[in-house]
Amino acid sequence: MSQSDHPRPRRRRPLLKVAGAFVLLALIGYFAVQYDSTNGGGGAPHCTANARPGSGGVDMTPEQAANAATIAAVGVAKGLPDRAVTIALATAMQESALRNLDHGDRDSLGLFQQRPSQGWGTPQQIKDPVYSAGIFYDRLVAIKGYSRLPLTEAAQQVQLSGFPQAYAKHEPDATVVTAAFAGDGELTCGGPAPTAPGDSEKVRTELTRIFAKDKLHAAAPARPGPAQAAGPAGKQVKEAEVAFVEKRDGGAPAARGSKAMAGWAVANSRGMGIARVSYGPAGWIAGEAKGKWQQKGGRDAKSGAVDPHGAQPGEVRIFVAR
Repeated sequence: MSQSDHPRPRRRRPLLKVAGAFVLLALIGYFAVQYDSTNGGGGAPHCTANARPGSGGVDMTPEQAANAATIAAVGVAKGLPDRAVTIALATAMQESALRNLDHGDRDSLGLFQQRPSQGWGTPQQIKDPVYSAGIFYDRLVAIKGYSRLPLTEAAQQVQLSGFPQAYAKHEPDATVVTAAFAGDGELTCGGPAPTAPGDSEKVRTELTRIFAKDKLHAAAPARPGPAQAAGPAGKQVKEAEVAFVEKRDGGAPAARGSKAMAGWAVANSRGMGIARVSYGPAGWIAGEAKGKWQQKGGRDAKSGAVDPHGAQPGEVRIFVAR
């Protein structure tokens, strides 16, 4: 075989591939660092539900987290126990992977794959997560002793699925997500801060629609504060406030509702342009601290000024980019 059959560039190709790989990795690392620093460590949009702060948790996309938050909030607003919320979440995890599907087996639709032909409602109603979660709970609580049944049995009596044992495998994750929205757990959502204005009226309308019947919360007027606030990397962003406050003597049910409301706001931050949420002694800011809640004092440690975004006891403050 002649020398021309083995040209020198071919023999050097492995070295070129290795060099190219190092260059590519370096570029990926550079842009990852830049993106990470720009987003305050947020990285790509993602959410994690934890049974307690700092523990391992359940990872979700923003879409999944927003739907899970609505399912949990509707259950809490109805005054139902954690067991009911866990059953509902496990069911939606199995039926749709917490996605609001516009298709399914035969005429099945939505988070719970409910069928218009079986009396669940119109297609438009079933595609509304608040409605679909509400009617699921209504049929669940009609089952005598549902909270004492195995999860798969309770879910099956509502769903009449062809695969009744499939719900059981989601119970551990559903229990963690329930704790994040209604118990001692926590929801973190990382990713970039909103770059487009949100709709504060839509946020207020959705939360009012979910919690109107619990009689434990009322919309509160926005407190006087700055029209602009420091965002990630020191950028000034305009914010519009939506606030809800627990009614006096609401007790544990009202506090549980506030927790679900704050979690709902964080889970829906990406879709609704929510820039920050304040609840209790902590605050969540989009694009900062890798999506984690940050403990805050009543006054700024350096200036001594009162935090204009801090929440009072029993108050949930939601700030929408505008």
